[in-house]
Amino acid sequence: VLLGSGLTVLSQPLMYVKVLVQVGYEPLPPTLGRNIFGRQVYQLPGLFAYGRTARHSGLWRGRGAAEPALGDRDPFRGVGRERCLPGVCPLPDASSPLQPGASKKEPVSSLEQVLKETSREMVARSAATLITHPFHVITLRCMVQFIGRETKYSGTLSAFATIYREEGVLGFFAGLIPRLLGDILSLWLCNMLAYLINTYALENGVRAPQPAQGAWGGLGVSTMTEMKSYSQAVTGFFASMLTYPFVLVSNLMAVNNCGLAGGLLPYAPTYSSWLDCWSQLHREGNMSRGNSLFFRKVPAGKRYVWE
Repeated sequence: VLLGSGLTVLSQPLMYVKVLVQVGYEPLPPTLGRNIFGRQVYQLPGLFAYGRTARHSGLWRGRGAAEPALGDRDPFRGVGRERCLPGVCPLPDASSPLQPGASKKEPVSSLEQVLKETSREMVARSAATLITHPFHVITLRCMVQFIGRETKYSGTLSAFATIYREEGVLGFFAGLIPRLLGDILSLWLCNMLAYLINTYALENGVRAPQPAQGAWGGLGVSTMTEMKSYSQAVTGFFASMLTYPFVLVSNLMAVNNCGLAGGLLPYAPTYSSWLDCWSQLHREGNMSRGNSLFFRKVPAGKRYVWE
């Protein structure tokens, strides 16, 4: 818990800048630069230039609500994983003698087991997201109100009262549906890709035993386990990239038409639903806005408002 809270505090400035970029706030005009191929393109300010502009407002704005919101799934992350991770089952100890009738083959998690464990984790993550989403909404609004220099959401308790008074209970769950869909899709992509890699790539690559390297094949048991953990991390990164549009739409809907300048024109139009938000972003070519904070090319035909 302490480690999660500490990482949340340290990553708060990064999230602060990312959220402002997602809603379309650009404090600096585009500049002419060069891309990785040496071609001249107009670029928007990167993370450090953007951060220098926003630092006077306090890059830890919304931290009080962010701690439970951003660390929401840590208590639930181990649910359903006591036996084995999908596609990353524990290996037998090579130093211990084999039991009579035991196979020398490394145990591999079956597809049925992967589906069962992933379903269990999906329920746990969805429950965590549902419980903590009100804190997530407050965190985003505390950050976005920097755009209009507002003080509408000055604290967690007062923010709860403001949202309930103006929007009712549904206001606490603005942007919940795309966030849930993104989490579920990312989880299934990550675990299924890891299972396929661990089963059909890593397993088949070390089937033939080599006496000089041990009875478990060309790779040691610890090396095999380490490679499987890396595959889980790589597939998790790949899944998060594919599902980023859900994160963007969820954050935009959380601040959409909430009475803050950052949720209204000229920064963001008023969306009738998250599907309307998705379609408008798709038409503008902005489905990945805020995903990269270093090389930010100006989309063709897009207008920005800067001070």
